[in-house]
Amino acid sequence: MESNVKALEPQGTSVFDTQCPFCSVQCKMQVVEERNRAQVSYTVIPKPNAASEGRLCIKGMNAYQHALTAERILHPMAKVDGQFVQISWEEAYRRIIHKFTELRNRYSYDSIGVYGGGSLTNETAYLLGKFARVALQTKYIDYNGRFCMSAAASAGNKTFGMDRGLTNPLSDIPLAKCIILAGTNIAECQPTLMPYFTRAKENGAYVIVIDPRETGTTAIADLHLKVMPGMDAALANGLQKVLLEEGLLDKEFLSDRTAGFEKLKSHLQQLDLNEIAELTGVSVEDIRKAAIAYGKAATGMVFTARGVEQQTDGYMAVRSFLNLVLMTGKIGKPGSGYGAVTGQGNGQGGREHGQKADQLPGYRMIDNPEHRAYVAGVWGIDPSTLPGKGVSAYEMMEKVHAEEIRALIIMGSNPIVSNPNANFVEEGLKKLDYLVVADMFLSETAQLADLILPVSAYIENEGTLTNMEGRVLLREANRPVPGEAKHDWQILCDIAEGLGKGEYFGFRSAESIFNELRLASKGGIADYYGITYDRLREEEGVYWPCPSAAHKSTGRIFEAEFAHPGGKAEIVSVDNHLPDEPTDEQYPLILTTGRALTHYLTGVQTRRSHSLAARDFESYMEIHPRTARKQGIKDASLVRLQSRRGDIVVRSRYRADIREDTVFVPMHWGDIQNVNKITNPALDPTCRMPGFKSCAVNVVSLFPQ
Repeated sequence: MESNVKALEPQGTSVFDTQCPFCSVQCKMQVVEERNRAQVSYTVIPKPNAASEGRLCIKGMNAYQHALTAERILHPMAKVDGQFVQISWEEAYRRIIHKFTELRNRYSYDSIGVYGGGSLTNETAYLLGKFARVALQTKYIDYNGRFCMSAAASAGNKTFGMDRGLTNPLSDIPLAKCIILAGTNIAECQPTLMPYFTRAKENGAYVIVIDPRETGTTAIADLHLKVMPGMDAALANGLQKVLLEEGLLDKEFLSDRTAGFEKLKSHLQQLDLNEIAELTGVSVEDIRKAAIAYGKAATGMVFTARGVEQQTDGYMAVRSFLNLVLMTGKIGKPGSGYGAVTGQGNGQGGREHGQKADQLPGYRMIDNPEHRAYVAGVWGIDPSTLPGKGVSAYEMMEKVHAEEIRALIIMGSNPIVSNPNANFVEEGLKKLDYLVVADMFLSETAQLADLILPVSAYIENEGTLTNMEGRVLLREANRPVPGEAKHDWQILCDIAEGLGKGEYFGFRSAESIFNELRLASKGGIADYYGITYDRLREEEGVYWPCPSAAHKSTGRIFEAEFAHPGGKAEIVSVDNHLPDEPTDEQYPLILTTGRALTHYLTGVQTRRSHSLAARDFESYMEIHPRTARKQGIKDASLVRLQSRRGDIVVRSRYRADIREDTVFVPMHWGDIQNVNKITNPALDPTCRMPGFKSCAVNVVSLFPQ
């Protein structure tokens, strides 16, 4: 992939080793910059690696474009009389220190919040948690990964005693004889992984895809279960009931390695398969076919992603699918296991080291006295000074709206577009006494800021990230930082110095932060202690847990026991949960949301890549032609999509393969195309995941005939 931009000096060739900043595969690549008198050109070369095996998708091939665009923010910017003006770093820090000190004195330490992101490096995620709790001494910190992985993370912790994206390496996928892909569209979200699944099919695997839409992923399915949005837990219950009725259980595994099966058995016996078929929109015949295929297979894997997890019962829905794994004993051996398909680039590592409201580094819990004492010892502070547990990301926005949080620093996120009920979130952010946004671009959220701090791009910012397998990778980054932009971790250290906490933030490199992270994680569930930069360079990635330099891991966990005391996994019965917001005469359709191949998250980066933006330059709504005709909607026409919270304007796309009661809108656009202006803010009671994937809507033509 090549691109020409304005000439730069000096002439010559530079090669930058890096990795894609987008999805959780974290594909490796080189960017070659060639300069001469007439132009600068860029060539992207995929690099061999164990995860993507040297592949890149269209997003990775064009990622350099957003890092090099003229839209980059290169200097600190303060809002003066409604306009942004360039200021010095000294002035920017002076304003932050003055305002934060004033608000803490006037209200409380908890009047300031910190909001992070799932694409930040492990080093920055770790430092952000330490910054909130040591420099600011606030309990209010969370991150946008709450919307990505919280349901699967909570379910994994409760079921297995540990949350790591995959329980086995990606290389196990071709060994599986049956694969269930539930609510995951890997073909568009993690396309470099698709060859693993095509190899599995070549080896005779039977592939079951659960999705209300036809996608690139359903194209490889032997069986597509077109479930009604929000009814995944009930569908998984139906699959479990068939396994029980057909005797397709690993009784020895259930007895030796699990607890709770007898209660589940009693629960399943009371369920009616016909009622489940009615609830889910999937026939009894197909439910039976899927369950028998998985149950009879010698090996099998189950993957879940946002389609299952972004529900108001997402936690229990994932646990329902985990029951399938445990009932059949398909875990802890080659070709068998479970995978939570992480969405964000560092969605796995980002939640392990302290930027989540309830966690400390190493997956320690902030309300556990022993955990608090250990981390406080590493940080050199009194455990009593550590704040307690905060609230989830959307609940932080509720506290912003209620003016309990008076100032906010946002790093690596665009909450106006990523949160549900986005109009409410925007109203809240406008109430803040002070909003600081650290970003590369003037995002929808940054436009509301009092102060914007320019940060380095992926190709400039060295650090580690943890991919969907739990494999820690070192992202090299040797391209010079442009303008006055700084690394995000440098900004945190500088602010901490101004707040009088510099002695705790004397870091001079990402590696020095990682070395403290290693110690802070030592002995925790996510133990990185045995991982070093040198080892990452030598081995091209190391799986956690890694408690010592001598520890070698194949990436497969739970081979002999689970992480709970006693070594057993916990089975739980799951009720058939109805969507939080049912359809009615006024709002007769179900809206579900998701991603498109060419874009990533809220589109702040990919919409600034000319090659990607040209392919999908506006948002759209997929709708069945019969449903569209009933609503008076023509193909490729502008429509207004309405819910109880507001409305957006998008363009219609006829799709004969989507459910007739369902419409789909991607999540990558802001302003009047921002689908999260109309999504439901109701939260899962356990993990606090919003129910993005199901809400009631109406659609009308903007230009009726």
